[in-house]
Amino acid sequence: MPMASLSRWTMSYFAAALAFLIAAEALAVAGVGFPASGLAEPATLVIVHLVAIGWLSLAMAGALLQFVPVLVNRPLAFPQLALPALVALATGLLLLCAGFAALAGWIEVTLDLLPLAAAALLAGFALLGLMLTATLLSARPVALFARFVLTGLACLAATALSGGTFALVLSGRGDWLGGAALLPGGLPFHAVLGFGGWLGLIAFGVSYRLFVMFMMAPEPPARRVRPVLIGAGLGLGLAAAGLLAPFAGVEPGAGWLAAALAALAGAGACYGRDILALYRTRRRKALEINMLASIPAFAALAAGLALLPVAILVDAGEKPIAALGFLLAFGWLGGLTLAQLVKIVSFVTWLETYAPRLGRAPAPRVGDLVAMPRTGWWFLAYYGGGALAAAALALDAAQGFRWALLPGLAGTVGIAAELVRVRRLSEIKAAERPAAHDYPLLLLVRADERSSAHADHRSTLAPRA
Repeated sequence: MPMASLSRWTMSYFAAALAFLIAAEALAVAGVGFPASGLAEPATLVIVHLVAIGWLSLAMAGALLQFVPVLVNRPLAFPQLALPALVALATGLLLLCAGFAALAGWIEVTLDLLPLAAAALLAGFALLGLMLTATLLSARPVALFARFVLTGLACLAATALSGGTFALVLSGRGDWLGGAALLPGGLPFHAVLGFGGWLGLIAFGVSYRLFVMFMMAPEPPARRVRPVLIGAGLGLGLAAAGLLAPFAGVEPGAGWLAAALAALAGAGACYGRDILALYRTRRRKALEINMLASIPAFAALAAGLALLPVAILVDAGEKPIAALGFLLAFGWLGGLTLAQLVKIVSFVTWLETYAPRLGRAPAPRVGDLVAMPRTGWWFLAYYGGGALAAAALALDAAQGFRWALLPGLAGTVGIAAELVRVRRLSEIKAAERPAAHDYPLLLLVRADERSSAHADHRSTLAPRA
């Protein structure tokens, strides 16, 4: 594995992301948002943005800060911007939720919070995009998997800008932006660019490289991977065009949205074929928890992408469409992210703690930092609750949705607790633990370039992972 310096703030991004996920699940269990409220009502928008920005975007950002330098074998550009970006994103999200709460009538505050939230979020995403784009472009020519990330960052820019426009319109200060044309017709395309482009496409690209490394599988040839990027680019291009179409006097209908989703489904099918090939050709035959826990996520991806375009095209109604969207967000993106967080956190913790000791003191394997099978039971609760909750949504069982999501919430809390235990080295024998002053910090990585100082251990690190 090519080594780059550890990202100091990665664990802080992960901790904030998990906190927002738990908050979103707790609110949903309490009955806030859909199905008690409509899909486009403020209460639902609180939950959606806690998940999309607070959970998935912050987790993706934290992973990319650590992974993009590895992807291009270059140090992270402008690493000092990581903390300001995190603060801006968290602040912007809290202001956004407060603005939605005001729209819902829960609190009495000025709607000017919405433009302030948009400004903070745009600033945070701009800082993140600057770090990642500069790092990716520092290596020429731009590799295929780097193009996945660059395309996803372009979708992030489109999503953030359109979201900022929506915030101005909802605050009453954006009539000059053509609010009547953008809302509500632009919301589905905004969601496709965010979930399908910024989060989904980058998850595709990153998982190719992570799975090659974690399963010790041969890297798929570019000719097999390229159709994934092309198909996804077509679908995301249609979504961007649908978002802008009203300004040209064109009203994109359900067929337009279904076509964009169908193109993404085609890309997803090619991606699934490649991931299955990686499973079959892997040299590490015994799958670790992160790979085992990813299998239900791929099942959710297959079901969601296959059925969602059809549901849109035949106008199946809010409930089935919401159920499929929930399956993709909670089962695919959420499940895959949680599964890989277990590996990323344990791997970074091992690099930070034990890489400097190789050859001089006992060192456990990366997998020894994770408690098995206990972590597997938490994933079972998470996925089981998610599947039941999606079924309850499809059946229009609002009370059933709340009860079904409860084990999903318990699973999330349990997985978060296991990640804390990984950082505290709770599963490591006393003889193999470092001195107290060398213990990893819970929210910060000791980014003292330890990995760079021990680059000569590269050949040793990958097998022990």
